[in-house]
Amino acid sequence: MAGAKNHDYHILDPDIWPLVAAFSGLTFTTGMVMFMHDDFFGAAWRIVLGLGVAGLIATFFGWFSKIVNEAQRGDHTPVVQLHMRYGMILFIASEVMFFVGWFWSWFDFALFPKPLAYDAAAGLWTNMVGQEGAARFAHFPPDGIEVLNAFDLPLLNTLILLCSGTTVTWAHHCLINGDRDGLKKGLWLTIALGILFSCIQAYEYAAAPFGFGGVNYSSAFYMATGFHGFHVIVGTIFLIVCLRRTYLGHFTPKQHFGFEAAAWYWHFVDVVWLFLFVAVYVWGGWGAPVH
Repeated sequence: MAGAKNHDYHILDPDIWPLVAAFSGLTFTTGMVMFMHDDFFGAAWRIVLGLGVAGLIATFFGWFSKIVNEAQRGDHTPVVQLHMRYGMILFIASEVMFFVGWFWSWFDFALFPKPLAYDAAAGLWTNMVGQEGAARFAHFPPDGIEVLNAFDLPLLNTLILLCSGTTVTWAHHCLINGDRDGLKKGLWLTIALGILFSCIQAYEYAAAPFGFGGVNYSSAFYMATGFHGFHVIVGTIFLIVCLRRTYLGHFTPKQHFGFEAAAWYWHFVDVVWLFLFVAVYVWGGWGAPVH
């Protein structure tokens, strides 16, 4: 019969959302560049950045809802699910390399520190390169920096994320075994722990004894931990969507890639935090005065 489907692949219909996503991403990045050069562009960056963010949010709702509908129609055959898993693995691999860049900068600053001195009166760090006695300032963190106690809030957040990895694994186990009630409880607990982590991280930033700029230690600290915090927020939203789909009756023991992808992403966030805790909080602040 003409047009009959005789394969296990899902042939996508023509769709506008990839084009919307591309233009939204371009608008968003353009707005960010304008924001960083607001002395030239003025307040115009607010409009451009706002349009970019609105376009990306619309893409998330429009495109992802279509993918959910495809899954519910049965378009995600075992072959399609296998390839989606490959895609998720590659996405997580790209995220790994993203954080490798921040760890690289952190270790570069730590192992090859710039000789800096802190002028308490002016509140500035002064480059001592070429000046007599500069070598004694070449250490990391530099003078004038009080580090956060690694075994205070950072350790608490480590325990919270480890517990959340356990609860999301419990939810996955319940899903595979057809326990819908356990699935809901596991997701609720994981989401609550993720929100608690973000709140503690925000409090830590508010109470930190150093700001974002001024010295490589503080800049690298906020970029590495801040991007991880952003990933925790994204992962929490990911899990909230899975919880909503669970209440709508989605996911079966045989077909639940959406939940599986969220669980993989959450475990990735857990592992990255463990490396951050050891490298940034414990090793990076070793021997420095504690706030």
